[in-house]
Amino acid sequence: MTDHAPTALRTHLCGQLRPEHIGQTVTVCGWVGRRREHGEHLAFIDLRDHTGLLQCVVDGAHDLRSEYVLRITGTVRPRPEGTVNAALATGEVEVGDCTVEILSEAEPPPFPLDDRAADVDETVRLRYRYVDIRRDAMQRNLRTRAQVNGAIRRAMDAQGFVEVETPMLIASTPEGARDFVVPSRHRPGTFYALPQSPQLFKQLCMVGGIDRYYQIARCFRDEDLRADRQFEFTQLDAEMSFASQDDVLQAITTAVSAASEAVTGRRVVDVPRITWHEAMGRFGSDKPDVRFGMELIELTDVFAETGFNAFKAPSIKGIRLEGGSEATSRSRLDDLTDQAKRWGAKGLVWMRVEQGDDGATTLSSPIAKFLSEAELAGIVERTGAQVGDLLFLVADEWLATCHVLGLLRLELGRPPVDEGGLQFLWVVDFPLFESIDAATGRPVPAHHPFTMPHDEDLHLLDDSDAEALLQVRSQAYDLVLNGWELGSGSVRIHRPDVQQRIFGLLGISDEEAQAKFGFLLDAFRYGAPPHAGFAFGIDRLVALLVGEENIREVIAFPKTQSGTDPLTKAPTAIDDDQLDELGLRLLPPPAS
Repeated sequence: MTDHAPTALRTHLCGQLRPEHIGQTVTVCGWVGRRREHGEHLAFIDLRDHTGLLQCVVDGAHDLRSEYVLRITGTVRPRPEGTVNAALATGEVEVGDCTVEILSEAEPPPFPLDDRAADVDETVRLRYRYVDIRRDAMQRNLRTRAQVNGAIRRAMDAQGFVEVETPMLIASTPEGARDFVVPSRHRPGTFYALPQSPQLFKQLCMVGGIDRYYQIARCFRDEDLRADRQFEFTQLDAEMSFASQDDVLQAITTAVSAASEAVTGRRVVDVPRITWHEAMGRFGSDKPDVRFGMELIELTDVFAETGFNAFKAPSIKGIRLEGGSEATSRSRLDDLTDQAKRWGAKGLVWMRVEQGDDGATTLSSPIAKFLSEAELAGIVERTGAQVGDLLFLVADEWLATCHVLGLLRLELGRPPVDEGGLQFLWVVDFPLFESIDAATGRPVPAHHPFTMPHDEDLHLLDDSDAEALLQVRSQAYDLVLNGWELGSGSVRIHRPDVQQRIFGLLGISDEEAQAKFGFLLDAFRYGAPPHAGFAFGIDRLVALLVGEENIREVIAFPKTQSGTDPLTKAPTAIDDDQLDELGLRLLPPPAS
């Protein structure tokens, strides 16, 4: 344990004391974790601070209650024979001959601060977050987060990146989610926005010659919340001039490796790369969890001559659940079929792999009678099916087939977040456009409109065929960890001719481009270097490093999933005087 200098009130931290301190007079401070009576006068007090527990033997401790804040002075001595607690770092010693000073009395805590707190309603924990933070798990998570931030900063500094703070009050810019807006008192009727990311400002830093920028940035997005998403979040934001995709991936891998080593003691030696198309085809996801197998299996050619109408589709794929036949009831299969339809599937075919009377492998399924012997044999051969397995097949457009089976794969096989180690993965070569808008006929960008296409695909931007546009690959890349998207980045467009072509395809006129992005486009006129960047969520990285399913467990004061703060009661109304000062009027509440 790292030594800490003594303060005016204490000589040591509770978790520091060891046998080498025996005989020393010490003063420790902390909270009463537990009190155990020992005879008529003596009591054992477990004193707790952020470093751990220390047993103190106190005479006349009847007035000491749970969570009282104490200052205890006494002599370190060995625990009596047979009372050593091997589960505690301080379990070989105790403090005796104690003088106790009550620094602060406390009401009984609203919930236990041991393992039972996991069963407490989250809203209650957040209402009393200042008490919840005293728990070992929260202490560990928040201190680990600080370690991660420190490791990232050291790694970025060592690579020549310069930390630059960008503004928190900016103009509203389209970035894919709703802005949080802030009314201006000095200019009534106008608004600032809180940044969804420092994207445009970090590009301006490249125009300004910073060369390598980074920031541990606070960002804000007004979007629906879930386990890996909050209104306000923290990300490592980085940008590099005169750099390629490979340069960015190497720099970010170095930072992530430093963070991993700070927490686990192990560096990330090499992060595999996979293209977006391969990720979708093998795992049905652009953020694949590669801790387990159950990859999607290509079956389209098996049914090239099929007479079964449901399988007359552009793409047919399947997954194999090893040993799943006996463990999966018919009602569960019906539930999975309904779920697949909610995910967008036209249907879900299941097949139990059984052994026939002749010893051959057979497939039992409601649709088996519609398939030829060659098709049934082809399924068994292609999937590697063994007796006792369970197969699932989906037939649809390629992307829809991949998507549904990818979700089903996670439903059936994904391990808990704290199992399977840390499996980082770079996903590269995302499509530049994700779809064609049926109403306008224009492509829908998969990323922001400043993402550079691959040079060899630039000619496709001039193709009048919408399908050709969907084949354009961007120089965009994501970092994935255990099925969570940690972050995204791309090589930026610095060439005016390419930017103009992209804006034209998206239907953004010169006037609209100037209105939305004018300050960036104007800056590019004064010499923009080729540049590329990335950002990843520190909340998500820390959650996975400590084995938490929810990023709220690694944020000191998060919002609930409904977006409220039980501690401060935010969001709250403001009074009429404030509204008048800002020049605002509220609409009447909607009729119930």
